[in-house]
Amino acid sequence: MKRLILCTLCCALMCAVSVSAQASLINLPAEQLPSSLLISNTTIEERTATFEHYSTLSSILKSTRLDKVLAYDGEFTVFAPSNTAFNKLPKLTADKLLDPKNSKMVRDILSYHIIAGKFSASSILRAMCRGKGIAKFTTILGEKITATMNGIDIVLTDNAGNKATIVRADATQSNGIIHEIDAVFLPVKLY
Repeated sequence: MKRLILCTLCCALMCAVSVSAQASLINLPAEQLPSSLLISNTTIEERTATFEHYSTLSSILKSTRLDKVLAYDGEFTVFAPSNTAFNKLPKLTADKLLDPKNSKMVRDILSYHIIAGKFSASSILRAMCRGKGIAKFTTILGEKITATMNGIDIVLTDNAGNKATIVRADATQSNGIIHEIDAVFLPVKLY
């Protein structure tokens, strides 16, 4: 019951902030709008390749050829581990991810971070409100990621119980959205 009340309050607060923000932006010309509200002309693949913060992710995407998928026109949502997230991994695990012999396993791991469709943070929150505090999304690997709230943070959990928090949301690209997360999903069944 507490979770439902908390979710309802979060949704109400989010709607109030959204309406207030939209009202103040209605009369602004496009060049004065915050850059976070404008859709980039770059693809998700181009953004990860040119943003130093995602250099590890970009190199792994290229080694598994998933960069080609994220260059398509279709819409994707990527839960992108930053370099900091990769640096949290034990050295042995990081070495496995970077070893070309493990490209199939690494492709599966990275596929766990991608869902088809464009899901902004607000649409994830709306889905959680409809799901009484819980929302499930299917990755392109066919596995589920569960979204819940911890205070004001959106926390994602894979099937193995690994958790990642969205630390930077809604980097909107021409073919989808990037949400930066603070951990790398490593589903047990992939090892």
